Amino acid sequence: MTILIVVVLLIAGLAVFVASRPDEFRVQRSALIQAPPAALFAQVNDFHQWPHWSPWARRDPAMRVEYQGAEQGVGAVQHWAGNKQVGKGSATILESEPGERVLIQLEFLEPFRATNLAEFSFQPEASGTRVSWSMTGRNGFVGKAMGLVFDMDKMVGGDFEQGLQQLRMRVEVS
Repeated sequence: MTILIVVVLLIAGLAVFVASRPDEFRVQRSALIQAPPAALFAQVNDFHQWPHWSPWARRDPAMRVEYQGAEQGVGAVQHWAGNKQVGKGSATILESEPGERVLIQLEFLEPFRATNLAEFSFQPEASGTRVSWSMTGRNGFVGKAMGLVFDMDKMVGGDFEQGLQQLRMRVEVS
């Protein structure tokens, strides 16, 4: 009986600890790229350009991608379905400020369900443009529990760094 009480108290304590974890997460990376904001904006604002620099396109060259809505900018939609590393979902451009910012709603369907926001911002600097790529989302109880084992920043941050590097290689002029 004592062991059962201890187990119940440990489980209750873990549940309280998990529930106290942050409700939201944010992952962000940035890079200074030697190109004008307009050139970088054009790559992000048009989903047809993403296969050239997206880290996920390289993880699954056979990934199926379909486009809907506007050709680019607000209302442009991209649906993807790929291997286990890429999963399945969609991206919709919600806001598009030329040369400044693109806000995208992400709907992940596989390997897990989630709705997040991705944002790209472009800040001119003396030697190029500072590109920031972030993703924010909400953590339910299961997401908070998974956060004890999996660090979202480490999981996604490396992909953002790789994508920014590939974006750099695509637009920088030698």
